[in-house]
Amino acid sequence: MNDDVFNMEVRKFLKKVGVTSQREIEQAVRAAIEAGKLKGNETLKARVTLHIEDIGLAHEIDGTIALT
Repeated sequence: MNDDVFNMEVRKFLKKVGVTSQREIEQAVRAAIEAGKLKGNETLKARVTLHIEDIGLAHEIDGTIALT
């Protein structure tokens, strides 16, 4: 295994995950506010699950996202 290549590939994957996740969260929150499901002052519970089936990895990350 080439550690430099591996490190760069992991970083590229995480950047893609971060950018895509942020866009999806922003769109969903705006849609929920427009639909009246949210007021815009909530704190939302969030969970991300990372799976890499080939190596048996399943990892969950819990957090919150405050809207104000």
